[in-house]
Amino acid sequence: MKQFAALARFIWEFIAGDDWATAVGIAVALGITALVDDHAGAWMVTPLAVGALLAISVWRVARSTTRAR
Repeated sequence: MKQFAALARFIWEFIAGDDWATAVGIAVALGITALVDDHAGAWMVTPLAVGALLAISVWRVARSTTRAR
């Protein structure tokens, strides 16, 4: 059981890392892409989500560092 717990912690740290919200956002984007895969524009969902999540993540870090000063 200890090995399973250690593996679960490793996977969580590897995937989520410091920003669990971005990891959840990417998982949701991949899920939406899988749901709409029959449509011609489905391939655009994940790149748009990655770009939006990257912008949000950078904005959050920039906002937190300016408050810390």
